[in-house]
Amino acid sequence: MTSSNLPSQRTRSRVLGYGLIVFCAALGLALATRYWRPRTRSVSPIRAIVVMPLRNASGDPTQQYFADGMTERLISDLGQISALRVISRTSSMSLGNGNISFPEIARKLDIDGVVEGSVAREGGQLRISAQLTDARTGLLVWKNEYVRNLAGALDLQSAVAREIADQIRIKVTPQEQARLAPTQSIDPEAQELYLQGRYFLYRGGANKEAVGYFEKAIEKEPTFALAYAGLAAIYNDLGQAGALNYAEAYAKAEAAAEKAIELNSELAEGHAALAYSLIDKDWNWTEAGKEFRRALELNPNSGPVHSAYALYLARLGRSAEAISEAQRGLQLDPISLSAYHIVAYSYYGARRYDEALDQIRKASELNLVTPDSWIHWTLGIIYRDKGSYEKAIQEFRVLHDSPHFLGHLGNAYARAGHRTEASQAIAKLKNYVQQDGVGTYEVALVYAGLGEKDEAFVWLEKSYRVRDKGLTYLKMDPGMDPLRSDPRFQSLLDRVGLSS
Repeated sequence: MTSSNLPSQRTRSRVLGYGLIVFCAALGLALATRYWRPRTRSVSPIRAIVVMPLRNASGDPTQQYFADGMTERLISDLGQISALRVISRTSSMSLGNGNISFPEIARKLDIDGVVEGSVAREGGQLRISAQLTDARTGLLVWKNEYVRNLAGALDLQSAVAREIADQIRIKVTPQEQARLAPTQSIDPEAQELYLQGRYFLYRGGANKEAVGYFEKAIEKEPTFALAYAGLAAIYNDLGQAGALNYAEAYAKAEAAAEKAIELNSELAEGHAALAYSLIDKDWNWTEAGKEFRRALELNPNSGPVHSAYALYLARLGRSAEAISEAQRGLQLDPISLSAYHIVAYSYYGARRYDEALDQIRKASELNLVTPDSWIHWTLGIIYRDKGSYEKAIQEFRVLHDSPHFLGHLGNAYARAGHRTEASQAIAKLKNYVQQDGVGTYEVALVYAGLGEKDEAFVWLEKSYRVRDKGLTYLKMDPGMDPLRSDPRFQSLLDRVGLSS
């Protein structure tokens, strides 16, 4: 063969070049097919989100508690990401499954993205679908479906949270990544009992049914840290509501919280529950503050914990800090009556009564205040300490005769000059003390309103002996103003740890 029949050097180079291009294109297509998933990105970044209540796709309405529990865990897991603002549970759940549009949700909650989805149990498996939408534009950002064994149900929400963070390219610290990593498999029946306990816990602070569910969950799974944290939370609530003897309620809350932290030292719920009991059982203000701050370090998006920390600061007389913290709680939980109450109460503690009333007005405009709401107690104390005694009495009368409400009503009667009604309140309160050991502080409060200082101090000393939680409000409670100049009052503040 002559040289003229051979391909030229230039031709061979061109063929090799084309071949290389085709090979690289094919390789790139193969890699893209293997690793790339189509998604629609938002024009602007998503930095604040709300999780809509996950739909119960089981076809069984009695399983709603399970869908609600999964929603709560997803909110809690996302809340651990400090670079993301996540709307808290109360406001999230209040949205329900109504027809509110995404742009309206964005305006109402000041958020960028909406997470929605469904939960269904199929035999021994759990199926969750989830998607993230840019609330401002309606564009779908991401969507996925997960199937897991029921034993890993609670960890599944961590996987969803991790993927959402990845999709919106939010910064997740190494510590946050570790906390969102899978932990232990939990007995499915123990998870069921735990989620039922959470359901009853959120139905009301004095709902004792939650105790049984948490205790049964712990029996099934003795190393279930979340169940111990739930048990601590309900005992704290029972103590706060006066539905259980203070000493018993807070001792049980403290023991359960400490066990939760022992099992999982990075569980925000455990640290928050321990902070409550350290205040109300031990009057250990320093350690309680540390526990609140640790809880917020672990979950900076917990509106209720910000609100609880604000209440702690208010009781210490740190009003400016309390108001700031309460407003942060409201920002994270903007459709929550409780969050509005804490902002109002923080202003009340600062003696800024008109601003306190303004917060309740805003809550009322959002239709959060019902005719029989406990917020009438907050209105009652504000009106009373503004000197509008008849208005205060009218608000207190909306409520039932629990020791807490009755004591403040009796104080209002006394200051309004209705001594007969004030004396009747004292008689009822003494019956509560005799039956349940609850109400000693409130008896002192009525005597303070009547100007009977010696009797007031007799009952304050009784409060001290039984460690009545009312004493934790001694420094800020305007109802105790007639006693403040007495040396006995300063002595009591010292012993409760509130003198500084």
